[in-house]
Amino acid sequence: MKFGGIHLMQVPRPWTGESERTMLRDALALAEQSDQCGFDYVWGTEHHFLEEYSHSASPEMFLAACSQRTKNVRLAHGIIQTPPNINHPARVAERIAMLDLLSNGRCEFGMGSGATITELGGFQVQQTEKKAMQIEGFQAAIRMLVENPFTGFEGKYVKVPPRNLVPKPLQKPHPPLWMACSRRESILDAARLGVGALTFSFLTAGEARQWVSDYYTTIENECEPIGYAVNPNFAVAAPFLCDADQQRIDAVALENYGFFIYALGHYSFFGEHRPGKTDIWNAYKTNPRDASGSEFTARACIGTPELIRKNLREFEDAGIDQVIAVRQIGRLSLDQQSSSMDLFAREVLAEFKQRDVAGARKRAERAARISEKAMARKPKVAAPQAETVIPSAGHH
Repeated sequence: MKFGGIHLMQVPRPWTGESERTMLRDALALAEQSDQCGFDYVWGTEHHFLEEYSHSASPEMFLAACSQRTKNVRLAHGIIQTPPNINHPARVAERIAMLDLLSNGRCEFGMGSGATITELGGFQVQQTEKKAMQIEGFQAAIRMLVENPFTGFEGKYVKVPPRNLVPKPLQKPHPPLWMACSRRESILDAARLGVGALTFSFLTAGEARQWVSDYYTTIENECEPIGYAVNPNFAVAAPFLCDADQQRIDAVALENYGFFIYALGHYSFFGEHRPGKTDIWNAYKTNPRDASGSEFTARACIGTPELIRKNLREFEDAGIDQVIAVRQIGRLSLDQQSSSMDLFAREVLAEFKQRDVAGARKRAERAARISEKAMARKPKVAAPQAETVIPSAGHH
């Protein structure tokens, strides 16, 4: 089992002129520490207009900065919003290729669409069409990364004429592909597309066991790959804090991960948001009725090293391939997050890394078996009828 950390980049009010610069400085420090501690992945997310909940609007910039401060850790988009209204597939492909080159082949390409009216409405993306839009944009971007030259794409939501995208990524045929998932149905969709399932529903090990089994059964037997390589991987995001004092860490986690759940609910379910004015942190702290309902249930990775080790062994036994620590939540300080990571790395991480290395051959054999079956089912892209010639501006 591998380990990563995803940076939500929450910035609760009140804000100062330094709040966001401090947030980014802390994110880069945590990414650099992740590399030094032996974590396998740093994940960047993409959100727009979600004040206090996530100020991570340009993950490609953050991950590019990480690429110059790290050497081994994988740099993963979890996710890029791929509906063409938000990010044109050519721009997505260009940014993926550039990050892959800057990082010496450490880029991973996860796709999603965003979720809330505040976010999607800002780009005129309808909830009923967002999934179809994200898949179409993803498909076009993948083809642009691979085809030389790209032969053009005509979909319902975007049309791209034949062009040759440059630069191309270092990893061939393209970086590993992922999809954000929050329900069993979307996990099965990821399996059918041949991409990793990036799961954000805070599963317990018992819940995950069946979902992992369903994912691997589906990817082996039903997958028609959207890409040119299959990425059989099941990752789960989890609240993550490690401390020698269980009572102390419980209190810290309850306040800060409680805010994470409350802010998510504000944008998704019960809030009425006034852009630039609503104070979510104040509402969270002053409304006990709402705040009391914000307690999170998936606490497997919050506690002492001994407790986290025990719970992670259950995740490992359930077949989970990666656990992703949800970072930069609420008002957690850099010191709190840094000391938590350091303690976990010193007292827990090594045994899981040893077993991960020992199981590498078995995983590779499974991946090869899945890939051989899946790639045989991949639909072929029709070749162009004639070579494209683009006249210059002065041509008549």
